[in-house]
Amino acid sequence: MKKRLLVFLPFLLFVAGVFTSCEEVEEAGKYDNWQERNETYIDSLSLIVNGRIDRIIEGGVYEGDNGDSAKLAKIPVGELFAIKDTYASTDGNPQYIYCKKIKGDNREGQRPLYTQSFSAYYYGTIITGEKFDGNFTGYSAIDRGTLDAKEKGPTDFDSPSTFSVTGVITGWTAIVQYMHTDERWMVYVPYQCAYKESGRGSIPGYTALIYDMELVSVE
Repeated sequence: MKKRLLVFLPFLLFVAGVFTSCEEVEEAGKYDNWQERNETYIDSLSLIVNGRIDRIIEGGVYEGDNGDSAKLAKIPVGELFAIKDTYASTDGNPQYIYCKKIKGDNREGQRPLYTQSFSAYYYGTIITGEKFDGNFTGYSAIDRGTLDAKEKGPTDFDSPSTFSVTGVITGWTAIVQYMHTDERWMVYVPYQCAYKESGRGSIPGYTALIYDMELVSVE
């Protein structure tokens, strides 16, 4: 019996090595040209709103509303728009979060302030549509067009999570202050407004983060 094992041992080691190599190649291929692919994804959204003054929110809600909220209210459900992330922007290098309303507008709802906390349902995916985080199963990065608010929503088995406005990525900090409770948005966050070049945990650097997000309450 020992002789048989010794005979087959080199073969078994070879097979194990083949499988390991295949997994490494697959994982490496998954993130090939990752920065370029993520930038191209975000650029494709930027082209849609480029030059549309009525679709670009330049910021200011946390410094005294300058009329952007009224502009936002006029943007129809399903139409892409941009909100400037003033926390990640620098002189000459503005950063924008791209958003699309799935359900809104709830002008009577509460809107979180910079010093407050909020509860939300969220489903986070990367540009391939692969989930990286979330508390329900919603729309992903590969879902385009007008998205039905009655589909892929939170269920009775799902529970919202609570965050402080300042305790999340800057992309969230920027946009959540424009959301009212009971509104649901798709949110497309470039890597500069998320985990930047270094990444975090299983999320590699240069990763754009895409969220299906519903604001539940303000605390």
